[in-house]
Amino acid sequence: MRTYNIALIPGDGIGVDVIKAGWPVLGAVARRFDFGLASKTLPWSCGYYLEHGVMMPADGIEQLRPFDAIFLGAVGWPTRVPDSVSLHGLLLPIRKSFDLYVNARPHRLLKGVKGPLRSDGFDILCIRENTEGEYSGAGGRVHQGTVNEVAVETSIFTRNGVERILRYGFEAARKRSGKLASVTKSNAQKYSMVFWDEVTDALAAEYPDVKVSRYHVDAAAARFVTNPETLDVVVASNLFGDILTDLGAAIQGGLGFAASANINPAGGVPSMFEPVHGSAPDIAGKGIANPLATIWAGALMLDHLGERQAASALIAAMENVTAQRTALTPDLGGASSTTDVAKAVIDAL
Repeated sequence: MRTYNIALIPGDGIGVDVIKAGWPVLGAVARRFDFGLASKTLPWSCGYYLEHGVMMPADGIEQLRPFDAIFLGAVGWPTRVPDSVSLHGLLLPIRKSFDLYVNARPHRLLKGVKGPLRSDGFDILCIRENTEGEYSGAGGRVHQGTVNEVAVETSIFTRNGVERILRYGFEAARKRSGKLASVTKSNAQKYSMVFWDEVTDALAAEYPDVKVSRYHVDAAAARFVTNPETLDVVVASNLFGDILTDLGAAIQGGLGFAASANINPAGGVPSMFEPVHGSAPDIAGKGIANPLATIWAGALMLDHLGERQAASALIAAMENVTAQRTALTPDLGGASSTTDVAKAVIDAL
């Protein structure tokens, strides 16, 4: 029986709760489809930082390298550790070290879930560049603490980085509806974003079957709200994609449904899968966090590992639960616990 080795990083806050609830769901679907899931839990988190002075050990990347995938809960506890420390100490190093340059996030309403918009017939796949751009970490501060203090943050866009994320988007669009939306702000950012537009146009010639639309990010944000059904595959830079995907989460019913895949399409390294709702320290340990984003992220992981039937069955089971509306956490107006919802998905399988 084929077995996949998964690194579990519950992290902080409700990350611990949703991984604890979500992992047995993946085990259930694995048993149904006759494959194995082995796991090792790694305690890297803000708590680990307070004890050791680092978010993960010096050889953390090498510890992760042999795994088939990484299943992450949430990272961050800003009242204890600054977000700039936790993010740059764990999540970003994993993305960059394994060159997980694709951040893919699906946005659609599951059956029975009511979103805040009039429109409910949308199915958007956001493809966000994940390793460079505005989050490259290039810059610095001088004259700190004085009236002459200067802070510089430099965005870095490489031809290789822009071309490969756009190509991934074109390929995804070709498999879906044949529509690609490229999001920039080239009217204001006349170097990096004009460059992005030029690479988009060059690649479009290779994909005559894909219809390309170009949007400025502010117009794209408005379209997410007013006409989301007109969008399919959306490709954006690190910062713009980060913002648009939280908007996508809002229109699909909230962050409790938002799943994320951090992928290196070339393989050979572990890709990482996570919910994007954050650690929510205010409800950590209360057993009321919505586990569906984590379970959805697990489905993305199974799909990436080649277990597409299992992934589809898991999504169908989630929709069975949301359609019946008998197992809902408080954020959805119910009274079920995190574990209750996870068990309902297992029963639906």
